Amino acid sequence: MPSPTPDHPEPTLPSTRPEALRDQAALDRLLAGLERFAPDDGPGHPRGGPADPTLVAVDATDRLLLDEAAGALSSAGPGEVVVVDDRFGALTLGAVAAYGCTGVRVHQDVVTGEVALDQNAENAEAYLPGLTDAYTHLPLGEDLLRGARVVLVQLPRSLAALRDLAEHVARFAAPDVVVLAGGRTKHMTTAMNGVLAESFTDVRASLARQKSRVLVARGPRAGSELTYPVTEHLTELGLDVVAYGAAFAGASLDLGTRFLLGFLDRVAPGAQDAVDLGCGTGLLAVSFARARPGARVVATDQSEAAVRSARATADANGLGDRVRVVRDDVGSSLADRSADVVLCNPPFHQGAALSTDAAHRMFAAAGRVLRPGGELWTVYNSHLRYRPALERAVGPTTQEGRDPRFTVTRSVAR
Repeated sequence: MPSPTPDHPEPTLPSTRPEALRDQAALDRLLAGLERFAPDDGPGHPRGGPADPTLVAVDATDRLLLDEAAGALSSAGPGEVVVVDDRFGALTLGAVAAYGCTGVRVHQDVVTGEVALDQNAENAEAYLPGLTDAYTHLPLGEDLLRGARVVLVQLPRSLAALRDLAEHVARFAAPDVVVLAGGRTKHMTTAMNGVLAESFTDVRASLARQKSRVLVARGPRAGSELTYPVTEHLTELGLDVVAYGAAFAGASLDLGTRFLLGFLDRVAPGAQDAVDLGCGTGLLAVSFARARPGARVVATDQSEAAVRSARATADANGLGDRVRVVRDDVGSSLADRSADVVLCNPPFHQGAALSTDAAHRMFAAAGRVLRPGGELWTVYNSHLRYRPALERAVGPTTQEGRDPRFTVTRSVAR
């Protein structure tokens, strides 16, 4: 990137300058019209209607980030703005509508974020033409960040995901890049500052506003190396696991998966077409494929980091030819009645919030994907008491195992 010049000034952060905001009316109308879109469970239907109306598509963190970044966004040139994990489009579309940004590059770890951004952009085209052409989805990597001078981030939940992102920015973005990473103060820790300081020489926090705060990082450290992916050998399984920063549980074996793995030998002997639903790093998929040499396994997850990790885990164990890894939302790309068995360790949180919504959608997907008589094997925290929901979504459900923390059930598809 060229050095800053009078015609191409360095991004600055005096975010409350009135002249920095090019179109307040456009921004207000855009943010007021954003919706939380919930993808559909059916194959070939990547999006459905609006989600719970009590939940908001734009929160105080989105607004604070846009305000803090106003000066930087106003002086950024085409292709110099990157947005990461923009949940429903407030940051990406706000940068375009209010600050005239073009060529915005966007990375969403979860595919549902991509769907929500695209749908909100399409809806706003009627009164803000050009939104859908103003940004591009890209995976985390050099193409996303090459030459970037402004990076807006909704802070990820894990420090590993933040480290992975920070290292990529420091390595590939412009030397004068400014990173603005926002979150709700109740979910932020000083450890986040430390992680950013590993890759940047200057890290500070904004004043809090409406229980949100922004971390601002400058000065990428020269020669920054990438920590991820990491590979660990799990002696108890005799398998290697590969993990990128945002993958759940990282390069380790989470306790729920460990408990469910002890029941794989009880799966119907004739089951050959298997699905690992919400695969994470792919340990369930790889373990099933190794145990049944004739089996065909699909590992699916909505997270890009999970999909990359699962694919690498399968390859590391010589099973890449029998484990097909796909990124979709709750198996939405899989055909009806296409599986003999579904393995599932559902999450009980969405972002930083506790929620069982994802689990119920996974149960519904399993009921759709399984052939009659097929089996869903599920592990979950015992206090959640999912059996009635499994009965409704899939079929007759029995408890196969239980310890003080986890329950494993077997549901037979009707």
